[in-house]
Amino acid sequence: MPSSRRPTYSPPKRTSRPGTGNGGTTGPRKGAPAPTPADSDVITASRSIPDPVEPKPAKERETSGATVLAFPEPRGRRRRKQVLLAVGAVLALVAGLLVAAVYSPVLALQTITVTGTRILTPAQVQAALEPLRGKPLPQISDGDVSGLLGSLVQVKSVSVEARPPSTLAVAVHERVPVALVKQGEQYQLVDVDGVQLATTDDPASAALPVIDGGAGAIGQDLFRATAAVLGALPADVLAKLSNASAQSVDAVELKLVDGQTIVWGNASEKELKAKVLAALLKAPADPKNPVRVYDVSVPRHPVTR
Repeated sequence: MPSSRRPTYSPPKRTSRPGTGNGGTTGPRKGAPAPTPADSDVITASRSIPDPVEPKPAKERETSGATVLAFPEPRGRRRRKQVLLAVGAVLALVAGLLVAAVYSPVLALQTITVTGTRILTPAQVQAALEPLRGKPLPQISDGDVSGLLGSLVQVKSVSVEARPPSTLAVAVHERVPVALVKQGEQYQLVDVDGVQLATTDDPASAALPVIDGGAGAIGQDLFRATAAVLGALPADVLAKLSNASAQSVDAVELKLVDGQTIVWGNASEKELKAKVLAALLKAPADPKNPVRVYDVSVPRHPVTR
């Protein structure tokens, strides 16, 4: 590449020699040839030489006019990246398997088994759950089953268990009838909340006490107090009762099929009263002094007379 420097002219320096005159200049010597332009004026030229370019390191590169050094990635960082990639692959595989299981027709519901029914029949429960048939088991929740059984007032709660590949086991917890309420020529089976569970023409077939007048005759408060007392009694004691009545919420009375009267009082401490009454009924009877009244209104001091 040609130099950008222009030639410069430098006149030669004159030096004095011995034997010169004033002024310190030296004249031409006698007999010497005349000076030529080359001898009198010297033209010199120079150019700049670029600095030698050093070779770049092997790992050096230029980016946008700036020099960037690329250092090797630390081993720990590479290992973390590999672990994260492996974990991500496993999670993606598991998610794929879950999606396949949730929507797979292999797990479609085909069989519904029902247990725990006494008032209802298994066929009634299965008919109510028919809309679930063909749906994959992982998509069926307890709420789905409870919603479909909501029209069956006898069902208080349910427990659901999926049994792959195609069976749904439903355990029904029914409301417990505690009394009969006479309505015309029929008797309604009601639970402790007064919910009507079934009807019967023969009260003896239910082995439950009859609540005199029912909720419509004695009022809601008295009915609930009486039903709460009956709900606290064990099944064997409940089967020995003929009817129940209440003059007030603090004066609930029960009648046994043998004619004895049970003075219960109010609904407080009903669990303790039920245990005391069960113990009194199991006590040996004295033919000479038959018991006509069992008073458990004060359960810690029961009275028989």
